Parts: sequence; structure tokens; C-alpha cells
Amino acid sequence: MTKYLLPLALVCSLTWTACENKKEKVTSHEGSLSPAEALKSFELEPGFKIELLASEPLVASPVDMEIDEDGRMYVVEMPGYPLDKSGTGKIKLLSDTDGDGVMDKSVVFAEDLTLPNGIMRWKKGVIVTDAPDVLYLEDTDGDGKSDVRKKLLTGFSLSNPHVNVNNPIYGLDNWVYLSHLGAIGTRKYGTEFGDTGSEVHFADQAGGPQLPKNASSNNVRFRPDSRELELASSRSQFGHTFDRWGSHLLTHNQNHIYHEVIAARYLARNPSLVVSNATQPISDHGDATEVFQITTNPDRQLFTPVGVTTSSSGITAYLGGLFPAPYDGNVTFVAESVSNLVHVDVLKEKGATFVAGRQHPGKEFLASKDSWSRPVNMYVGPDGALYVLDYYRRIIEHPEWMSDEAVEAGGLYDGHDMGRIYRITPTGTGKPDWTKGVSLGKSSPKALVAHLADKNIWWRQNAQRLLVDRQDVSIVPDLEQMVSSSTVPEGRLHALWTLQGLNKLSAPLIAAALADREAGVRENAVRLAELHLKTAPELEKALVGLEKDPSDKVRFQLLCTLGFVASGEAAAVRQRLLFRDIQDEWVQIAAISADSSQTVPLLKEVLARYDAAQPAYGSLVRRLTAMVAAGRDLGEVHQLVRMALSGKGKQREAAVLEGLAQGVKRRKDATNILASELPSLVDAALTHPVSEVRKAALDVLKSGKPMPKALLTASLQRAEKVIGNTSLAAADRSLAVSLFGLDENLPAHIDFLKKLIQPKEEPEVQMAAIRMLDKVPGKETGAFVLSKWESLTPDVRDAALDLFITDKERVPLLLDAIETGKVQSSGLGYLRGVRLMSHSDDALRDRARALLTGGEDKEKAIKEYQKSLELTGDPNKGMQVFVQHCSICHQVRGEMGVVFGPDLGTVHNWLPKDLLANILDPALAMAPGYDYWGITLNTGETIQGTIASETSSAIQLRQAPGVERTVNRQDIQSIQTLKMSPMPSFAGQIEQQAMADLIAFLRNSRQQNK
Repeated sequence: MTKYLLPLALVCSLTWTACENKKEKVTSHEGSLSPAEALKSFELEPGFKIELLASEPLVASPVDMEIDEDGRMYVVEMPGYPLDKSGTGKIKLLSDTDGDGVMDKSVVFAEDLTLPNGIMRWKKGVIVTDAPDVLYLEDTDGDGKSDVRKKLLTGFSLSNPHVNVNNPIYGLDNWVYLSHLGAIGTRKYGTEFGDTGSEVHFADQAGGPQLPKNASSNNVRFRPDSRELELASSRSQFGHTFDRWGSHLLTHNQNHIYHEVIAARYLARNPSLVVSNATQPISDHGDATEVFQITTNPDRQLFTPVGVTTSSSGITAYLGGLFPAPYDGNVTFVAESVSNLVHVDVLKEKGATFVAGRQHPGKEFLASKDSWSRPVNMYVGPDGALYVLDYYRRIIEHPEWMSDEAVEAGGLYDGHDMGRIYRITPTGTGKPDWTKGVSLGKSSPKALVAHLADKNIWWRQNAQRLLVDRQDVSIVPDLEQMVSSSTVPEGRLHALWTLQGLNKLSAPLIAAALADREAGVRENAVRLAELHLKTAPELEKALVGLEKDPSDKVRFQLLCTLGFVASGEAAAVRQRLLFRDIQDEWVQIAAISADSSQTVPLLKEVLARYDAAQPAYGSLVRRLTAMVAAGRDLGEVHQLVRMALSGKGKQREAAVLEGLAQGVKRRKDATNILASELPSLVDAALTHPVSEVRKAALDVLKSGKPMPKALLTASLQRAEKVIGNTSLAAADRSLAVSLFGLDENLPAHIDFLKKLIQPKEEPEVQMAAIRMLDKVPGKETGAFVLSKWESLTPDVRDAALDLFITDKERVPLLLDAIETGKVQSSGLGYLRGVRLMSHSDDALRDRARALLTGGEDKEKAIKEYQKSLELTGDPNKGMQVFVQHCSICHQVRGEMGVVFGPDLGTVHNWLPKDLLANILDPALAMAPGYDYWGITLNTGETIQGTIASETSSAIQLRQAPGVERTVNRQDIQSIQTLKMSPMPSFAGQIEQQAMADLIAFLRNSRQQNK
């Protein structure tokens, strides 16, 4: 129902194809405000002030900045966004020559960059992200212009620019971290941005470390000096940040803040573990949260969501030490350019992760009345100020998700030669003195060590980087002294990691840090101990001593780290940690991520302690048994099957079998590994007294290789008797029908299955028979079902429709039936309609689209619905329309529906005409995060849906509201975006008055839900 809008606010548009040579863009500034006028348009949190640091003509289209240890200010300009690859990108050096705190001079440090979007100080130069490369630029002669340009990494996709590799950050652990979302599908600009990348590697090192194609669309970390290169377990769109203890916080599109909970190295050590998501959304006010815009005359395109985060970018943890509480260390800021504002979240710890909450209901930290103001990124400076980079454009949308008419109208590049950088500080703060120069770069080693305890992250981070870069080991005693005696926790923390960067961190110092009074230091000490376990095994004793640490974060990190320790004592501690916090999903994942040799002992302990009253035990058993079944210990697999079938247990035994089925399905054996258990599994599927166990036993039978012919024949004969016994429950009989799916020669049973589809038979049995007929290829079964159509009840009809979707030969039969009126298209449901309209056969796809979208009838209906805008809507009646037509995919303020599309509680301030357009034709535009994907598996099966989450090992596919499926990457033959929306059109589906009522409800949902 709603338009899913492009994230990242760096967006502008071209009305001409990207050129080979740089061209002047014909643009207008009409409607823009001067820097002085724009400054007056802001509303800022009381107690703070905002000042202008720089503006055009010194800077244009700014997207990132860096202030180095000498006070030089670098700004990344990206005027070519979104289509111009002719090399208009620049890095500029800004300076304040008169010392008044405002920049007044600009020098081009580097130019001829494609679409640069991130910068970080490194050694004597800067690291710049400019897909497909990560570059190192340096000025060796002191003229303010780079004369060294070196590719560090290459292979990233040069895709739609807002998902390209971006924003390098120097991490607490001395790695350089890169934000990266990966290539996305393009419907309009395949020539310009169809690149999907290659293997990511160091550009000048043959045979060095290499990541998969386009880094599997994940974030990346690397160490330029030691040539180390790794995938992260998460992905982020434009921008990412770390809290003071090193927790990685990310942003993407509408999900304005989420947390990478578990690192890739823990997930990688156990190949049997499949985890589709290593991140946790942490906002307590919605992933796509409501924002409060004050823009006077917002310049929006037709499908721009209003009132909800849709372009989140530049997430920044404020660690500057200047702001008052509650902004002094536990907050993050995120830019929201579409709504011309900056949103703030206050973070609180919750188990292994966090909860991010609003500071104020109904109000933002910073908002502008100027519709051209487009904050996209932020930076914490040496003065503790928060600097906001304002891209400043008339239009921020990307032409990929705009109507052709809007693109052709022009004006989409207005403001490309403008841009502002603002400084936010507490009221009463003086002018920035760093603009007159900073002496950190000339500091002695001892002075740099002192800066590690500074209240401002800028000084701590840069001092650590300089000390590690210089590799002056004479300073080690001073660093050790700071670890031992500093009263500032951050000082002890940075000293530890600096020693690690110098390769001079001793085991005794780590052991002492494990007992630090600050939880964040202890958490990092555990990470550091992990790096030294091979050379200092005595650290294990100190680690296991943290078992009862009062901090959830420390215990979680301990659980992750002990997964690398194979001793009995470490295993015992891991088990106790698991059972203490078993309700935390992340604790479960951390516990089972240990080396696969430790999986079976843990499973036995979980089974022994199984508590049916706690659902967490069931999920943990399924995970563990799946890992065992996918592994090499076949003896243990046989024992688990026998255990699950030996008694009359319920949840525990069913969970064991369900997990085994998942694991066996992932195996590549040539023969059935459960051959000796097959008779017992058949018995359980047909006669076990517990329905959950019967279903799970059948799942195990389906997951393996075919059973011997004699056993299969005997089993199906038994199944026929069960089906024919009408005194049994329908659920028992329908499950017996499903056993026929075990026979590869299913057509041999087609006559028997047809006999089950009759009015006097139980609907559940009929639906099971139809599901079996679905597995028989060809037109015969489709023609048979249509011959019975008039006698089929609604539930049976619904099941029968799937039979037509799965077979190309049966699709024409269904389309014929829809065309003649025998089958109503409204009964297809949105998912089947989408599959038909995205069919791989062009003729079938076109015919389906003509039938299901209404063609000329639809266009007529859209025109006719304009009348609904003149009617007075009733919000109460509109709520009922929402429940009937929209709640299958959407909620309103967390209620009344299914979480699939965005929450529609945030569209209350949309214009009625915009709501109408989106309701009638949601396929006109889709943004990243809601692309519809088609996946072909190695088995030949095709599945479709939106990607809910993914890791390097698996994809979580959201196929329908409430229907998700985890797909192991090794099972994927191909994957591609489908050029359509999964949302249905409501043209012709509801009356004019009902449309008016629905619009009234959506515009008044805040009152209706009170």
C-alpha cells in the first residue's frame, strides 16, 4: 500500500544520461535559502546552538569530512550523484585564515574521483572510498594537493551510489572498517550502474587475501599494513559508528539503528551453524520510526513517504565529551534528509544488545523549515562539537524510484553546487579553536599517551592511531602504567588496544584488565585475551573466572571467546552461561557457535535439562540437532532418532526430529544415512500418539534420500488404510496422505489421490491430496481440479490455486479460467499474483499482468477514484477497510495487522492525493530493502520474496506476511531482483466511499489508536 522510498539522502537526479566528459549542469537556485537564512530556519534542542562552519562556494555537495592531527579539514564532495560517472568528485581542504572560526579558503586536494563518499586519516594521507576502489591519497610536497593516488582495495560494485562502499572508520581494535550494502537491482540504469563487483582484494598484491564477489554485500574490515582482509557479519547502508566500548551500530534505509551483535569470526568457526542474521534492530519506537518534520514547503515527489524514516544515514555515536546529559556518551544521531532533520536515540543496555529510545516524544533534536536542507552525515570534532554535513538539494530522491514525468520535468540537480557544514555545541560554547591549527601531530609519545584518556573520542582515537602508526616501543611502560593506574576507563581501554597494536600487550596485563572495575574494559579484555590464547594459554583460567560477571555484555563476550577453547572446564562454563541466559537468542547462538566437536556434549546437556515450559529450549534443541545432522557424527544422528522415537514424549522429541530434518536436508550424501531408522520413522509418522512427533517424523523422511522400494510399498499400503479409516481424526488421515510424496513415481497413485477430492471428504484430507497432485507435472492434474472447481469449498480452492502456480504447463489453464470467470482473480491472493506477474515465460507474464492489473480498466478505475478525494471520509469505517484489505501486509502503530510492509501509522501527514496514488498502484516505485527477489535453488525449485536479512552463510527470505524461509547460500543456483512490487493494486477492489474512509483513517491513525 505504501511506497518504499530510497534511503540515503545524498540523492539528486540527472535528466540526461551519464556522460563521458564532465558537463555543466543546468540548474536553478530558485527557492533555496542563503546560508544566513538557512541558519535561521533550524529548530534545535534547547540548550544547544548551531553555527555555520562552511558553505558554498567553498564547498559543494559534501558527504563526509575529516579533521587530521594538525587541524586540516578534508571534505568529500560528490556532485555527480546519482548518474554522473565522469569524474566530478573531489576532496577539498578547507581552512580558516583569519581565525574567526568560519572557513574562508578552499583548496582542491584531489579531483577526478567518480563518486567518492567517505574519508579517514591514515599515515600521512587519507583513505577515500570511491567504488569500485578504496584509495590512499597523500600530499608529499606540502602544496595542499595530493600527488600520490594508490588503490588499496578493489572489486566492490559500482552500483546505485547510495549502496556503494563508504565511510571508512578507524576501529578501537586498529582495523579499518568499511560500510557496505552491495549491489542492488536497477530497472532504469543498468548501463550506468549494473556492475555487481568482483572478488574484493588488495589491488597490488597477487595471491593475497581475497573476499567473495562484492564482499558478499557485507561490511568489510582490513589492515593496510599487514594486508589482512575480512568480511563482517553485517551490512550497513551509508554510515556506521562504534560506541565507546566498540559495539558496532549501523543504519539502513528505514531501519535507522541496529546492532551487529555477533562477529563473523564466531559464526565462521562452526560450518554446521547456519545463521541468517547477525544483527538486532534496537529501536523501541519502530525500525522505520516516526519522525517529526517542520518543513514549511516540503518538495516531495509523488511517492515520498512522509513522517517516517526513509533515508537514514550518517549514524554517529556522540562521544565528544562536550554535550550535557543525557547526550554525553549514550546517544546516537542519525540524519534523515528526506524530512530535513537529525534524529537522536538514547541507548540503554539490554542483554547482549541495546534498546534505543526517544529523548522527546513528538520532537526531533534538529529540524529545518528549509526544504532544501539535506543532512546526510555527521562528525565529532576535536572541540567536541557535532558537525552536520548538509548536502543541500532541492530534490533528494533517486530517479530509479521516481516517475518518468518527474525526471523529465528537470530541476533534479538543483543545488549540486551548494552545500553547508554546521557546528552544534551547547549554548555558551566559544568559537572553534582547532581551525587555527592542532598540535597533536607534533606531540611527543608521552603526550599522545596522555590523550588516550581524553574525554573526547577525537583525541583518543587519533592519539591511538598515531602511536600504532609510529611503532615506538619505548612508550610501552607509559602505556602499561596507564592500564594499571588511570582513573579514566577510556584511558585504560585505549592503552590496552594501543599496546595490542604495538604487539607489546602482555598476558599479565590482560589478566589484570579482566578484573577491571569497568564492565566495558573487562569486555574488551576478553576480546584481547582471545587473541593471545595460543601464546598465553594461562589466560583461560582468568577467563573462566568471569563466569559470574554481573555484566550481560561481559558474559556474552566470554561465551563467544570460550568457543575457541576446547577444554572441559571451558565447556562447563559455556554451558552454565547458556543456561543462565537461555532466553536470550544471541546467547544461544554464541553458545552453539563453538567448534563443532563441542556440539554433541552441549546437546546432551540441553536434552537432560529440557524444560517444556520454556520455548527457548525447543529452539535451542532444533538448532543443535540440525547441526549434528549436518555434521560427520552419524552415530550420534542414529542415537538421536532412536531417542526421539522410543518414548511418548512431546515437545522435546518433536524438536529433536524437526532439527534433524533441517540438518539432513543440508547433507550431500549419495545414500540415505537413516536407512536403519526408516521403518521406525514410518511407524511414528503413521501411529505416534503425539501429532507434533508424527509431523516431525514425516519431515525427517522427506529430508533424506529415497527409501527402499519394498519398504515404500508397504508404507503406502499402511497409509491407504489410515486414510480410509474415517473414524480417525482428519489431521491423522491428511498426514498419511502426505506420505505419498515419498514416492518418486507419484503418478502411479494419481487415481487414488483424485478419489479423495470429493465434497463428502474432509477438507483437510482434500487439501493434502491436492498438495500431492501438485507434485505430478503436466496439465492433467490442473484440468482435473478445474473440473471439480464448483464443488470445492473455499479452503480447498485456496490450496488448489497453488497447484497451478508451480507448473508452467498449468499456468495457462489458470489464466483461461480467470479470463472466463470460472476462477476469480481476487481469490489468488497477493503472493500468487506476484508469482504469475513475474513468471519467467514472457508470454505468460504479460498475459498475467494484463489480466491481474486490469490494463485499461485499471487506468479507468484510477481516474474514477479521483472522486473519492472529494468525499468526506469516516475514520472509524476506514479502520474496518484497513483491517479487511491492508492488514495482511501492514500494521498501524504496531497494531491491527502483520509486519511485512512498513507501518502505516507514520503516513498520517501525507496528502490525500499521495495516499490515493500509492494505494492504487504501489508497484510504481520500490526502494532498497523491499526489492522482490527470485531465487532458483540447486534442486530447481524457485522461490520469491523480499530479503529480510542475510549473512555470509544464509539468506532469510520473507515470502509472504508471516512466512519466512532460511536459505543456505550453498543451495542457491541463482538470485536476481524481479522488476515488480509484491504489493497488490486496489484499483477496482473497493468502493469510492470506502477509499475516502481508508484515507481518512490513515490520516487520523494517531487519534484512532489512542
